[in-house]
Amino acid sequence: MKKKIFSLVVAITLLVSMCACGDKQSNAGSAGGGNDGGDVTLYVSAAASMTDSLNNIIDKYTKEHSDVKIETTYDSSGTLKTQIQSGANCDVFISAAQKQMDQLDGASSKCEGENFVLEGTRMDLLENKCVLVVTPGSDKNIKSWEDFEKAIKAAAGSSDLIFCMGNSDVPVGQYTSAILTNLGLNEADLVSKGIVTYGSNVKEVTTQVKSGAADCGIIYATDAYSAEMEVTATADSELTGGKVIYPAAVMSNSKNQEAAKEFLDYLKTADAMDEFKAVGFSAAE
Repeated sequence: MKKKIFSLVVAITLLVSMCACGDKQSNAGSAGGGNDGGDVTLYVSAAASMTDSLNNIIDKYTKEHSDVKIETTYDSSGTLKTQIQSGANCDVFISAAQKQMDQLDGASSKCEGENFVLEGTRMDLLENKCVLVVTPGSDKNIKSWEDFEKAIKAAAGSSDLIFCMGNSDVPVGQYTSAILTNLGLNEADLVSKGIVTYGSNVKEVTTQVKSGAADCGIIYATDAYSAEMEVTATADSELTGGKVIYPAAVMSNSKNQEAAKEFLDYLKTADAMDEFKAVGFSAAE
């Protein structure tokens, strides 16, 4: 009887030891964000204007890297920045403007506190363009920036014209504000006349114009392409107050930093750039 009890104790001890070793190996595999034979889930937060092209790229990437799963969140860069600051899972962030990345980057004087950008990973990935679009079949005769300026100044209220732009906390809205200023237009005056409506991201602006809820709006060239909308006028860097650059970086609190770096490197390859260029992006210089 004693021998049976002793054998049982030994067996239980060995089983506990094996479980403990298994736990240590599992923890070692995840320490420092390593992959070490296990599948990896990357969380990518990207500007809404990248939805179509980035989805195509991710589809290709995950077919070539079967051990990697990528979860995406698309929204305005301002919203994504706030989500990251609030603790949302994010391994790679791609913003539609430098401002939102600067607010997360400890190397920038504009950083809002905690440094979320992994040192050495930030880069300028893409360049976009801001464009003027009008609702299909419009009778407003807006075919240039000059026509747009005249129409805005002539409008006395929403019955004459409705112009859609992004909110002030999103890059497309910030670029649009610069365009209005450089055209000699006062946004506050347009609001007071009731001819301005806002979108929380570029997709909302695009939808309002395409559906006819607004007569015209300023969006990105890539969104005009995806929505199959004719571009009436394109803003140069002087009109937007600088180039429309999309910076990208791995986040410092990423649990899979090496995998995130590899994915970010892939976005610069010819295969990925072909997808970006197909919708109107160009590689950032």
